[in-house]
Amino acid sequence: MMNRRYRHFVAAAFSVAAVGALAPAAARADGQVTFVSQGGAYQEAQTKAILDPVAKQLGITVNQDSAPNAWPMIKSQGETGQAIWDVVDTPTSNCIRGGKQGLIAELDFSKLPNAAKLPKGYATAWSVPYEFYSSVLAFNRKTLGDKVPHSWADFWDVKKFPGRRALRNHPLATLEAALLADGVPRDKLYPLDVDRAFKKLEEIKPYITVWWTSGGQSAQLLHDGEVDMEMAWNGRVSALIKDGAPVGFTFNDGILQNTQLCILKHAPNMATAVRFVNAAIGPEVQAHLPLYIDYGPGNPAAFDTGIISPERAAQLPSAPDNAARQALMSYAWWQSPEGEAAEKRWLEFIQK
Repeated sequence: MMNRRYRHFVAAAFSVAAVGALAPAAARADGQVTFVSQGGAYQEAQTKAILDPVAKQLGITVNQDSAPNAWPMIKSQGETGQAIWDVVDTPTSNCIRGGKQGLIAELDFSKLPNAAKLPKGYATAWSVPYEFYSSVLAFNRKTLGDKVPHSWADFWDVKKFPGRRALRNHPLATLEAALLADGVPRDKLYPLDVDRAFKKLEEIKPYITVWWTSGGQSAQLLHDGEVDMEMAWNGRVSALIKDGAPVGFTFNDGILQNTQLCILKHAPNMATAVRFVNAAIGPEVQAHLPLYIDYGPGNPAAFDTGIISPERAAQLPSAPDNAARQALMSYAWWQSPEGEAAEKRWLEFIQK
């Protein structure tokens, strides 16, 4: 995922831009929104589960565009004031930095009743959660047998759990995993003790055979038996399990992450965009997403609708029982000066 989110596929990211440039924003018809997501199987799933039902519910037209990396277009549309997009499904960090830079609209939550009961930390001033995924501890059952790791402390214990290991070549979730391995409680992670995290990472670094850079690579490492345990996105591991690969994972000590919906500050269809966002995070609409793809609903009230079976809920990262076993990532911290410094420090760490 997030960079399951930045999937490598050919997307017509500028198709709507080309059309929109031909007409002033003021001339755009009412009763429509342009919605932007990340393409591929993910966007196909949300079209069936969310976009088409919301269009019907509100009596609007939902135009779609795809951009694996939406930030450059968010930035250019915001800076010029000539927005052609309305609502964007994008990593939460983009919503926060876009809001701070005046590119993303601040939300009026009085107009978003479906966001009223979201758990603390799920929404930001500029965005609401749309879907959840997790960075989890995955393992190869064929090589490890019954002796599999169940926590990041186990992953760091190279004597009790010998084997080839892989971690993501990125500080997000990796620093959190290091601190969990070092005994920091899940609800006490933030602000991250960066020095402590890197010290812990230095311990495991000699035993990491691969620092992966994409979700596809992490899945291939497991599939081919090149590693015995690794950090991976739950959806990638679930896909391998469905294909019959002898792999598994645990939500215990997972890092719960999400993408969010935000509205461009100069959105040409602002009023409709707000109505769309509220409807898109409605419990019953959200409950249909896991019927098509292995991501959890952004609104936990979806689990109370009866649409998601208990068996299916057990497989989803944002199900209450699974969420309780994980740490919720603080994107606000990662967008702070301290978080930005930690990202720069990561480059030094990985190049040593």
